[in-house]
Amino acid sequence: MHLAALALASAALHLVPRPAAVSVLPACRVEAGRILATLERAPLDRGGTELVAERWKALGIRPQPAGLRATLGLELAAAAGPPGSYELRVDGAGVVVRHRLDDGGEGVLDALATLAQLARRDGARWSVPCVTVRDAPALRWRILSDDVSRGPLPTMRYFEERIRTIASFKMNGYSPYMEGVFVDPKHPLSAPLDGITPQELRELATYAARFHVAFVPEQQTFAHMHQTLRLERYAPLAELPHGYLLSPENPAGESYVRDLIGDELAALPQPPPFFHIGSDEPSDLGRGRAKALVAERGEGPVFARHVVQTAAFVIARHGGRPLIWDDALAKHPELFAQLPKSLVFVNWHYGTEKTYQPYIDRIAHGGFAQLVAPGALNWNEIYPNLDAAVPNIDRFVTEGKASHVLGLFQTVWHDDGESLFEATWYPVVYAAASAWERDSVESDRFAADFPAAFFGTSDARYASDIAALGLCRTLLRANPREYGDYLFWADPLAPDLAGVADTLDLSALRLAAEGAMAHLRLAAPPPLHPNAAAVMALAARRYDALGRAFQIAREARAYYDDARANADGKHDGLVFRGLNVSKYLFWEQRDALLELEPLVRAAWEYEDRPSHEESVLERYHLAAQRAIDRADRLSDAVYRDYIATKHLPPFDEVLGIAAPRPAASP
Repeated sequence: MHLAALALASAALHLVPRPAAVSVLPACRVEAGRILATLERAPLDRGGTELVAERWKALGIRPQPAGLRATLGLELAAAAGPPGSYELRVDGAGVVVRHRLDDGGEGVLDALATLAQLARRDGARWSVPCVTVRDAPALRWRILSDDVSRGPLPTMRYFEERIRTIASFKMNGYSPYMEGVFVDPKHPLSAPLDGITPQELRELATYAARFHVAFVPEQQTFAHMHQTLRLERYAPLAELPHGYLLSPENPAGESYVRDLIGDELAALPQPPPFFHIGSDEPSDLGRGRAKALVAERGEGPVFARHVVQTAAFVIARHGGRPLIWDDALAKHPELFAQLPKSLVFVNWHYGTEKTYQPYIDRIAHGGFAQLVAPGALNWNEIYPNLDAAVPNIDRFVTEGKASHVLGLFQTVWHDDGESLFEATWYPVVYAAASAWERDSVESDRFAADFPAAFFGTSDARYASDIAALGLCRTLLRANPREYGDYLFWADPLAPDLAGVADTLDLSALRLAAEGAMAHLRLAAPPPLHPNAAAVMALAARRYDALGRAFQIAREARAYYDDARANADGKHDGLVFRGLNVSKYLFWEQRDALLELEPLVRAAWEYEDRPSHEESVLERYHLAAQRAIDRADRLSDAVYRDYIATKHLPPFDEVLGIAAPRPAASP
């Protein structure tokens, strides 16, 4: 088939990732129910068959017994090709999958993941076009790094859903980021009451293996250890009192880290290909207990000693190749010669830069393998900052592919403890496609493919909703305090935020949010990932509430000031109208916050364990109470001030708003 025809056929199928080559036989289809029945009787791959069955049954496809008709054939065959490559052929005779016999079955699963997306509705029936697909990944490793330590901690059910979902988009590694969340039998106190137990770690690794997803533990071993160091029994290990860094001055810290690593590895059913030792952002090194040590030997050598010792322990315990964040070592390239070449740098950069090539080259010139690590840019956000995340992923991964890096390490973070993983699927799946496809993944094409591939719907308005949420976040850039969650919880009447409403186009923000709200309110839930759509609707409502909160602050002040200007005893009607409307506006704000709370609760409980849930929900209660208090103060102003004295004090005085803090001296 001509290249243009191949591209057209692939585009019409809306496959994510888009295969390297697709050939469609015209006027030829196979009933999907027959394929499903045949697969369930004789699975080509257990995990891959589960992916097909889960997707197709959610779409309404049921296994169709062959009856008197000929049974479809299933065939696995050997094939040459690059690592991870496969060939999928569907025709009237059945399904044939060719793959490399040395890939452990990963190519079979990826072929079935493609088959799962091929089902098409034809009236009341579902069928699969007769196709030949030839494909291979651009990057060997495509790993999701998942922050499960700073707020949202997934239930086992949702852990498994994440693993299935990333496998369905051909990611082959899952790395839970752990600070103090593992219930170590030797050191159990740092973990939350519903932390991850050794048995759960084993179950997750076993479950991931079913879908040919490598389970890669990610345990902080130097900085980011406050969950442990806040405890008095571990306080002697801290660089600063109850701080964030294990001091290299106390050898007991290294023993503690070895216990963690050893017990996590012992919990796994088999050695992982990698073990991530964290060690990023050691900004406190040399500021406390180890001040003299660092002064004598230097910051770089002291840090390198930690890396060498920890990496050696991982290797000795058969923990696979050690991974490490690149930021601290990147400051000291002169130390590269001291490091084991088995070490793999995780090269993380989240800003939108013209090029990431210098970062890639620095590690490559040191002789080390690396994983490029862009970000979903979801942290501190109502919804991910897509206008920054997509270019970050695209450029970083594209340059990584050209430089033949080892793979992708796509990060999702929850710095503020309240962001939801369900909001991150768009950038995560975009990263999966970018790491798989040979070329750059054009953003408009991906947006057009996403509703069918992820939600299982032909309703293109889901792409418009995602674009609207992206626009909402982009509109916040006009304010220097642009993070969505920060502005959502900020007090619009706070003196230091007085200019925010003037810098933001609040009308445009709300119109974008309400456009998504309208569609998501009326549309039937999509057959696939309906909760992700519900979280989109929640994000739209929060953006709308954010914009309205700043409008209310301005409008309530204006109505009150108008009432005060007419408080001369001759215009009581205008005074009471202004005071009452100002009060009603705060009631409106109260109602909006309390309407959001059960939606947030439902979204949290869909994916996460109870720990930290109430601390998130309490913010809605406190913000609603602030609105109630302000409405009550305005009621008091009617009776205590105006009726009694025919006088109204200034708006800020009535509401008890503090004067702005003086600017800091230069």
